[in-house]
Formats: sequence, C-alpha cells, structure tokens
Amino acid sequence: MNSRLDEIEARYDALARELSAPDVAQDRERLRTLGKQFAELGDIVLPYREYKHVRRQADEAAAIARDEKDAEMAAYAREEATRAEQRAATLWKRLEELLVPKDPNDDKDVAVEIRAAAGGEEAALWAGQLFEMYRRYAERRGWKSEVLTASPSDLGGFKEVVLEIRGKGAYSRLKHESGPHRVQRVPVTESGGRIHTSTATVAVLPEAEEVEVEIRPEDLEVDVFRSSGPGGQSVNTTDSAVRITHKPTGIVVGSQEERSQLQNREKAMRYLRARLLHRAQQEQQEKEAAARRQQVGTGERAEKIRTYNFPQSRVTDHRVPGLETRRLKEFLEGDIDGFVDALLAQERAQQLSGDGQGPDGSSPASS
Repeated sequence: MNSRLDEIEARYDALARELSAPDVAQDRERLRTLGKQFAELGDIVLPYREYKHVRRQADEAAAIARDEKDAEMAAYAREEATRAEQRAATLWKRLEELLVPKDPNDDKDVAVEIRAAAGGEEAALWAGQLFEMYRRYAERRGWKSEVLTASPSDLGGFKEVVLEIRGKGAYSRLKHESGPHRVQRVPVTESGGRIHTSTATVAVLPEAEEVEVEIRPEDLEVDVFRSSGPGGQSVNTTDSAVRITHKPTGIVVGSQEERSQLQNREKAMRYLRARLLHRAQQEQQEKEAAARRQQVGTGERAEKIRTYNFPQSRVTDHRVPGLETRRLKEFLEGDIDGFVDALLAQERAQQLSGDGQGPDGSSPASS
C-alpha cells in the first residue's frame, strides 16, 4: 500500500507541473481533463501527506520521551506521541478506504433469493429460518423488506422465497451472504433424535434501474392466474397472480403476494430486472454458469460458506479464519453485523493487496 500511495503522490506532482504549462492553459478540454484527475488524486494525496506529517511528529515525540531526563517533560512527550499515533491510525484507515475501489452496486437495493437445497422438508424449514434472519436484519438496519415471490412448503418453510430489501448500503452489507448455508440439528421430522445436515442456498442480487436493463415488451410472455396458498387453497377469487417469462433468456419470475394484479406485475418486473442485470454482469465476468455456481454452489451438504450448529449453539463462517460465535439464537434473530463487518474487512484487505502496515513497517497505531 505504501508504494501505491507514493506512486499516486508522484503522479499528483506530475499533474501539477503539467497543469502549469502554458500550452495546457490554452487547451480548455485538456485543462478540464487534467484538472479533474488532479482533484481526484488530491483526495488521496492530501490525507497521505498529513499522515506522513503526523507520523513524523509521533516519532519525534517518542524519541524525546526516550531521551528526556526530566520526568515531567518525558511524560508530556509521551502524551504528545500517543495523540499523534491515534491521529495517524485514523488517517491510515481513511487512506485504506480511499484506495479500495468502490463496487458500483454497493448502494443498490437487493433481491435475496433463498432456496431449499439438500435435505428435503428440513431444508425448506431451514430456508424459512434464513428468510426470517434477513428480514429481521433489515428491520435492525431500518431498511424496508417485502416478499417478491414465495413457494411455501407443507410444514411452513419455503421451497423458494425472494425477499426484496430496500435501504442505504443494502447490497454492500449483504453481498457476502451469497452461497450455501449449512445447518446441523435434529429435524422436527426426526423421531430418533439424530442430527441431520441440510442446506439452503442464498443469492444476493443488486436491483436494476429500468435504464440499466432494456426489456422489450415483445420479449415478454405474461400469464395471469388465481393466487393459491399452501396445499392449493385459493387465496382470492380474482386472477391477480402474475408470471412473466423473458423469452430471449428463458428466465421466469412471478408474484402472487398482492391482491392487485398490477402490484404483482410491478413486483415481478422488479425481480426480472434484477435477474437480467445479474446475468449481464456475470457474462461480463465470463461464463455465467461458472459465476453462478461460484455464488450459490450446488447446494450439496459438503458445500458451505457458513455452518449453523444447533447442538453447540455455534455459527462458523468458513471464509474468514476464526470467524465464529456461540450466539446462534441472536444470530438468527438478525444480529449478524459482526460477521458482515469481518467479511467486508477481508474484502478490503484483499483489494488493497498491500501488507496493511504503515511506512515505518509497523501498524500505523503502534510506536
């Protein structure tokens, strides 16, 4: 990270020299382009220069504290060194944030797809619990949530459910939830008390604006039918449920949660746009199928990003070493911020590609 900051500072100085050249001043387009680059780099260079200045102050104060014979003066120097260290640590953290490339989807709303995988009816019950976990997490964050579509199971879980979550930073905080979630517990259907392993897959899709995905009316096949609940019972007596097929891709979405056909159609279209944007983004990253499997896996019991062990009341995330909690009940009630923060910190560290240390080779907060 240090070398990257030095390179950025060198580029900043070179731009400053270029901007002062007479020929640039006469070329408005070039002046505007260089000026924009200069301002963008300045957002990083100015805090970096302040960091280096504060770092020098900390080192000088620490040296005085070591060499000073007068006890009162030495104590004062140590206090100054401590204050400078704290300021340096704050500036270094800010620099890390500035160097991490921002995901263009981070501020978007999301559609969270939850599907029962290996484990039959127990997997469907588990999908239902994950649905509740994310719904409660949305409540804790002050976000709004709404079911886009659902396929209930006989015992009260879900074969599939899609939850729309709207709120600032929803995708940034939920994107690492994608993948197979494994549960180990004694199912309600188990009479012998044996522990079973089941899975449900989660996929977090950033929602698309209409301008991001072109959907031609002639590419849609829209079917309406009577909504039905579990067991085939009629929910209402009008044809309000909507199923939309996007003919070019074969993607099928539907909604029957609302009594109004118009509201169900709007929900289904939001979900379709999210699916199409997700598909387009995957194709840009090469091979849609491979990218999709990387996100949700196959759902086999051996695959998992996280394990929820009920007998031990333990939740373990398998992507961050040591990321574990014994507060399973609270976790399933939506208290997942600790894991979310750890996963975001790991993502930031990987993106930085540096060693995370200050220019002096130590942690920026250490002397």
